[in-house]
Amino acid sequence: MPARPKRPCNRPGCRRLTTERYCEEHMREYRQRQDRERGTAHERGYDARWRRARAVYLREHPLCRECEREGRITPATVVDHIVPHKGDMELFWDRENWQPLCARHHNIKTAREDSSFARRASR
Repeated sequence: MPARPKRPCNRPGCRRLTTERYCEEHMREYRQRQDRERGTAHERGYDARWRRARAVYLREHPLCRECEREGRITPATVVDHIVPHKGDMELFWDRENWQPLCARHHNIKTAREDSSFARRASR
């Protein structure tokens, strides 16, 4: 696969070239700003009530759904929201929107949804 051509950083006034949206320095600032705006895990609903519900769900659904589709047996360690809830507490608590995943498959899904990989694929 050919390398993407470098272009100027999107930060106004920055002349550094990058293959990403921002140069390395400004990407760090951008991510820090996103993290501050996102709120803590507790503020997003991942509190003691969630931890209890998660534990019950993983006892009821102990295997990773994606690994099962691939013909493997792997313990699920994450309760994933199939459709990202983005703060919608009704969707957050909708058990029909939950699925058991291993950390590997959760990380793959999250990267696809939240990162620049998804934006690049949609171009």
